[in-house]
Amino acid sequence: MRGTVEAVVVDDGRLLLVERPGGWGLPSGSPEPAERASATAARVVYELTGYLVDGSTTLRSEGAGGGAEASSAVVCHLLSADQSAQARLGPEQVRWTPFEETAGAALPGVVRDYLEGHTPV
Repeated sequence: MRGTVEAVVVDDGRLLLVERPGGWGLPSGSPEPAERASATAARVVYELTGYLVDGSTTLRSEGAGGGAEASSAVVCHLLSADQSAQARLGPEQVRWTPFEETAGAALPGVVRDYLEGHTPV
């Protein structure tokens, strides 16, 4: 698998976002050789934020062609409430945002669709 894997970490109606140049977005990274998207998502989240997560569901977009520059979004569930001290990003570069407040974040359409379908009432 090539391209980028974006981790959609959800917990209690909130989405984990990380600071990126130009705004906030999903934790993301490139897979290592022979690494599945779910494993990449879990690894990237831990490396960047220090949270342990499991990658459970890969979201697919209608137009996903699977080429060299393909990207995947993997829904992850939080396994640890505490961050590891070895995270690459500082606490000010990581935030939990309620689903309804993610409008300003750079999110792929398939992720927005997922969040709309899972917004708590």
